[in-house]
Amino acid sequence: MDLKLLSSTFLTIFLAELGDKTQLACIMLAAKTQKPWTVFIAASIALSLVSLIGVLLANFISTYISPQIVKKIASIGFISIGILMLIDKI
Repeated sequence: MDLKLLSSTFLTIFLAELGDKTQLACIMLAAKTQKPWTVFIAASIALSLVSLIGVLLANFISTYISPQIVKKIASIGFISIGILMLIDKI
């Protein structure tokens, strides 16, 4: 196992998820239901599944498209969504 990759991936995802809408949804659901462990387990399974789908999709795509092109496409998509959100189109 590549510990450097493991730690950098953990740190990147951990910092990216702090304070995002998923964390806020978990806070709201745990407070509303008073069942924090159920919310934690469900959220953990959901985030793990989404991550698995992303990793498998990236693995599939990388066999056909170079990582540089994938990075450019992702960057354009991310910036486009940001612009659409700024002008209230999303």
